[in-house]
Amino acid sequence: MMREYINAAMKRARYEDLPDNDVIYGEIPVCNGVYATAATLEECTVLLEEVLEEWLLLRISCKLDIPVLDGLDLRIKESV
Repeated sequence: MMREYINAAMKRARYEDLPDNDVIYGEIPVCNGVYATAATLEECTVLLEEVLEEWLLLRISCKLDIPVLDGLDLRIKESV
């Protein structure tokens, strides 16, 4: 399920060429704070996915909100 969620989030990634800095900037707007920069689009995509994974693990471990994407809900539910 985690892989499916990451794939769904990566489909929402936006990239921008920053010619003044000679880098590619990537972000996933629905996942606040998930962004990366790199020299190439391929490198930026790899880094962005790594940042996303770390962001998810942190948010899950701290029981912080995680957006539901394509019906995928990674929030931990309290058992009764």
